[in-house]
Formats: sequence, C-alpha cells, structure tokens
Amino acid sequence: QVHLVESGGGLVQPGGSRRLSCKVSGVILTIYAWGWYRQAPGKQRELVAVITVSENTNYAHSVKGRFTISRDGAENTFYLQMNSLEPEDTAVYYCKVSTEPFDYWGQGTQVTVSS
Repeated sequence: QVHLVESGGGLVQPGGSRRLSCKVSGVILTIYAWGWYRQAPGKQRELVAVITVSENTNYAHSVKGRFTISRDGAENTFYLQMNSLEPEDTAVYYCKVSTEPFDYWGQGTQVTVSS
C-alpha cells in the first residue's frame, strides 16, 4: 500500500504565503516524478508543478515565479512553497507521485485565498 498525505492547507490572505507538504509512505520501487495539482470549483484538475527524478521542474504559467516545488528524499516528503497568493489560487491541492505502472494521489488539501 502506498499512501500520500498532504498538509499545510488553510485560509491565507491575498499576497500571503503557504507551504504544502506531501508525505509519501509505503513500498514504492521507483518514483520518477512528484507533482502538485489543483482543482477549483467548477473547473478541471490542473497541473501546478512537477519535479522529476533528475530534478527538472515544470510549472503552470499562472504560478511560475510564485510557486516552488521541492523534495526531501530522506524524509520521503515533497513540498509546494506558494508565495504572493491570489484569490485565483483558491482550490483543493492534490499531490501525486508517478511510478511504473501506477500513479498515486493524496486526498487533497483546501487552500483558500481571501481577505
């Protein structure tokens, strides 16, 4: 069994910062990518950021320069540092790890950006 548990969501004011964490546990042979996705009400789930096993990163255009994805292999945890948050960033954020042949998802954590 593989489990991903997100934490760090909550209410934050516009312009504020938040760091999401995703703890990975269980037996996984090889992870080749770690990613963060989000889904706002009435919208499809979208990729926010991804980091590969070779440390290459990719970001959605809307978060580039504001969000940073990173990982700590020793702790089996990866992160999404979110700065300069905007109301449009309000969504449920999901973490995902990509392995062969399966992807594994966390349960999601709500981030609400509002004054």
